[in-house]
Amino acid sequence: MSDQDSSTSASVTEGEVEEEQDEEQDEELDTEMDGEGEKDQRQRDSPVPSLSSFSSSLRAVIRIKQKYQAMKKRKQELALGLAGGAGTFTGAPCRTSPKIFTFDGLTPSCLSSSVPQRKKKKRRRVVLFPDRRRCRAPPKQEQSRAKYCLYLLFAIVFIQVYNAIENLDDHVLRYDLEGLEKSLRREVFGQQGAVENLLSHLKDYLSTYVHNKPLVVSMHGPSGVGKSHLGRLLAGHFRSVVGETLVMQYYVLHHCPQEADALRCAHDLAAIISGMVERAEEEEKIPLFIFDEAEHMHGEILDVLLQLVASKQSNEYLNAIYLFLSNLGHEHITKHTLHNASSTSMASGRHNNLIKELTPILHSSLEKLHPLWTEADILPLSLLEKSHVMECFLDEMTREGFYPDHSNIERLAGEIEYYPEVGGHEYSKTGCKQVVAKVNLL
Repeated sequence: MSDQDSSTSASVTEGEVEEEQDEEQDEELDTEMDGEGEKDQRQRDSPVPSLSSFSSSLRAVIRIKQKYQAMKKRKQELALGLAGGAGTFTGAPCRTSPKIFTFDGLTPSCLSSSVPQRKKKKRRRVVLFPDRRRCRAPPKQEQSRAKYCLYLLFAIVFIQVYNAIENLDDHVLRYDLEGLEKSLRREVFGQQGAVENLLSHLKDYLSTYVHNKPLVVSMHGPSGVGKSHLGRLLAGHFRSVVGETLVMQYYVLHHCPQEADALRCAHDLAAIISGMVERAEEEEKIPLFIFDEAEHMHGEILDVLLQLVASKQSNEYLNAIYLFLSNLGHEHITKHTLHNASSTSMASGRHNNLIKELTPILHSSLEKLHPLWTEADILPLSLLEKSHVMECFLDEMTREGFYPDHSNIERLAGEIEYYPEVGGHEYSKTGCKQVVAKVNLL
């Protein structure tokens, strides 16, 4: 016989024993009730019942009744527990109706309930704490694809602007305009306003390689104010940065002294300029053309230059710098300088007002001579004072190796002819033109 069968039979026998005990208790209760009834009957049959016997019998009846009700209540509770199955304990005996031992009256539910079962331990839930390193990501919102195109456009524009700025810096650094500025401020005296404006034009033009017109600058001033000296400094600087072949200094009285040869000189000049601009285009550089003593230039040469400057030709002709040096309009410059010598702007050395006031006057007078000047930016050079002439003597004597004696410099500067003193300023009539000759006589 298996373990299951033995456990089943054991539970059945236990149930029968309990039933027999209940039956015995019922029988005893009935016999007691019968005995009590008989006693009551005897007492009733007795002729004179006493008060003590009556009270004792009443107490016995009440005690039996309470006992009977308690037993009946216990039976009902057991019956309800077996019927519901919820209030029963594990291993409780199953109550069946038949009183004879048989396996037919046992139900599977009764058998299963009679088998002692182990209480299943409830598994405790593991408390999971959130990991701080793994934060819960917020729900992603759908983004428009157009944003990526916009970001790409911003990146392209930024790269283009950055490259443009870098190219501008590289192009300006190639011509070393800072070095040119230091050289001009050190060696050109009394022309601070003109030098600043010239450098401004050069910087704006050389900052890029693509232009819609060439740069044309015309510098005018009286004799001895430093026009030729300024041209030589510019020529020397550009030869060092762009090469000897891309810089031309054209002196009209030297290259074309005869007016009869003006037409031939004009054709030769046009051929030279064309060759230089083509070479500069191949080397990606900007050439420099300096025309000194432009007041002696013939009409044919001016016409050729006007065609090269004003006409919309190919790109190589647009990438060029033309510098004209002449004393045209020197009367207006001298008159304006002397009349405004006592003003605050002139006394403080500010020459910007001079340029602003003289530029329209010079334009109107020069346009009558030739239409070439309409294409040029006019920069007037003012008269030199006595202090400027002394600086010229000091520089020339240092170059020639003479001891720079201040008294000797004052003596040489006093030999120069000056205009009448105006507002505490003495302006030289010849500027620094006689400085070299006087130093050579020492």
